[in-house]
Amino acid sequence: MLKASVVCLVALTAGSLFSQSLQTAYRPAPALATVPGKVVIISHRGEHLHHPENTLAAFRAAADAGADYFELDVRTTSDGKLILMHDRTIDRTTNGTGEVKNHTFDEIRSLDAGAKFSPAFSGTRVPTFDEALDVARNRINVYVDTKDADPQQLVDTIVRHDMQDHVVVYGNPFLLYEVHKIMPALRLMPESQNPDVSRFLLRSMPIPVFAFDASDFNKLTIQVAKEARAQIFVDRLDEADTPESWQKAIDDGANGIQTNRPEALAAYLRLHGLATH
Repeated sequence: MLKASVVCLVALTAGSLFSQSLQTAYRPAPALATVPGKVVIISHRGEHLHHPENTLAAFRAAADAGADYFELDVRTTSDGKLILMHDRTIDRTTNGTGEVKNHTFDEIRSLDAGAKFSPAFSGTRVPTFDEALDVARNRINVYVDTKDADPQQLVDTIVRHDMQDHVVVYGNPFLLYEVHKIMPALRLMPESQNPDVSRFLLRSMPIPVFAFDASDFNKLTIQVAKEARAQIFVDRLDEADTPESWQKAIDDGANGIQTNRPEALAAYLRLHGLATH
C-alpha cells in the first residue's frame, strides 16, 4: 500500500459530439458525472484478455466492449518520455530486459510489446501516454495509474489532449497533492487504505473518488467515502471478477468496477439496468 507516501504528505501539508473514431457513436460524459444508480466500467490495462495489456489495441477494444474507462500505467524513460508499462521492468511484456527508467524512449520503442502475448500481435509497440489519450479523446474516459511521472508533465500532457474532464488520476498521495497544486480541478483518486488514512486524505485535498481493492473494501472504510460523498471505484480482478462479486460490490456502494472482463460486465450491467450507456 501507500503508507510511506502518506507520511511524506503529512509533512508536506503540515508545512504548506462525435467520436474521432467512427467505430462507436458513444461520447463519454465527464469523468465521475455518472447518472445516479448507474455503475461505470473500468477496463484494467485495456481489454487485455485478448490483446496485449497497456497497448493501443487493448484500449480500442475496451471502448468497443462498452467500458466507460480504460486503465493505464504511466512510467518515465531515462530521457523523460511518458510511456505505458505496468511493471517496473520491461521483462514480462516485451522482448527487452531491465527497468523502464534505465532505458531511453527509442530503446523502449524498438521493443516488441505483443509477441509474448500472441504471434498475432508481433510488432506491437509500447505506446506513449500521448498516444493513449489520442485514442481516448471523444470516446472513453481514462483511469491514469501514475507509477512514475513528473506531476507537471503529467498534467501538461492531459491538458494538451483536452482530456482534463475525462480522466481520474491515481497515484501515491504525495504525487496527487502536487497534481492538485498544479491543477485543482483535476479529479484525484487515492487508495482508500483504511478509515484513518481516508479521513486524513480528505483533510489534505479534495477527493471526488476513492480507489478500493480487496484489502480495503470493508464497511468502515466504505462508510468514510460515503460520508464524504466521494465515489467508490473498486477492483474486481482475477478470482473476484464474477457476477456475484460485481453485484456484492454494487450492493456495498460501488460507483465503478475495475475489471479484466469489460464485455461481460457491460452485459451484466445492461441486463440489470445499471449500465451508463
